[in-house]
Amino acid sequence: MALNKVEICGVNTSKLPVLSNDEKEVLFSRIQQGDQEARELYIKGNLRLVLSVIKRFSNSNENVDDLFQIGCIGLIKAIDNFDATLNVKFSTYAVPMIVGEVRRYLRDNNSIRVSRSLRDTAYKAIYAREHLVKKNAKDPTIYEIAKEVGLSKEEVVFALDAIQSPVSLYEPVYTDGGDTLYVMDQIGDKKNREERWVEEISLGEAMKRLPDRERHIIDLRFFEGKTQMEVAEEINISQAQVSRLEKNALKTMRNYLS
Repeated sequence: MALNKVEICGVNTSKLPVLSNDEKEVLFSRIQQGDQEARELYIKGNLRLVLSVIKRFSNSNENVDDLFQIGCIGLIKAIDNFDATLNVKFSTYAVPMIVGEVRRYLRDNNSIRVSRSLRDTAYKAIYAREHLVKKNAKDPTIYEIAKEVGLSKEEVVFALDAIQSPVSLYEPVYTDGGDTLYVMDQIGDKKNREERWVEEISLGEAMKRLPDRERHIIDLRFFEGKTQMEVAEEINISQAQVSRLEKNALKTMRNYLS
């Protein structure tokens, strides 16, 4: 999939407009009053957001023009459903909507066949999640989604798993100040916690050389098997900070052991 092309779907991506926060507020106020011209300007002013999202699917064999069009559908849905009274940036709300729309398209075109009833259940769960996010301004739990669609947690999880596309552990999910977080950074290592493999290679002395906070992060990550997000919540810092501290700690330990 070639994302370095200037023109996508007849749109010159090098000349896409960029809206300031003030312009977005003014346009969205006009949109709420039914101004269709403002809606078109708002869509055009956020097409760069669509481009940034479809780059995540660069490993897909799908045509970039098709993905861009699908991403635009997600953008339009986000605009039509966004609640400006919530203390949430539009991009924060729109990105999951755009990603979800693209993923639904890819799943529908997946060579792996999933039964219609299972797919319908999964889509109900996805739409329920979007509704609950809009209503409560936070991600719902599986239990809340299941309750919303009138199914068991097991049925919802099974259906969602069935339509998932494989994702690389090295797929970037977030970048903060040059530090990229990958899928693997968000996965807890339960096996390591059970087998205590870290102890088997005598890292105790290396850990003693770490600052208290870095040593605590390494303990939570590799002895207790927690994800970076769980560690961030426990010690009250961002996931990006956890990632940086973890990498620094591992580098220090490797230097000591080498």
